[in-house]
Amino acid sequence: MAATATPSISEQTPTPPTGNVPFDFSKPPVIEGFMPTPRHKDETFKEKFMRKTKENPLVPIGCLGTAGALTYGLRAFLKGNTRQSQMLMRGRIFAQGFTVVAIVVGVFVTAVKPKE
Repeated sequence: MAATATPSISEQTPTPPTGNVPFDFSKPPVIEGFMPTPRHKDETFKEKFMRKTKENPLVPIGCLGTAGALTYGLRAFLKGNTRQSQMLMRGRIFAQGFTVVAIVVGVFVTAVKPKE
């Protein structure tokens, strides 16, 4: 009685069809008119923060103003000085508005700036 050989693993797996394949999953798709930019090294948080601060320095200033007004306003509220607390909360609203305007202006300037 002759023993039959079992097929090996490589014989059991299907091979991809050759010829005209609609999409090859081993390669990225080719999109007409799209040129991907080369990916540079990953930035650390500090590097990205410094780059963004140099691009639009008014946003961090507005954020610090908002945080400062909020902190001092809450401190005045806890001490019972309601008049100062109200003034600082109004200052916080002003600082938040300043920050939002700085973000919008930064986005507009970035969109209008010519590509390098």
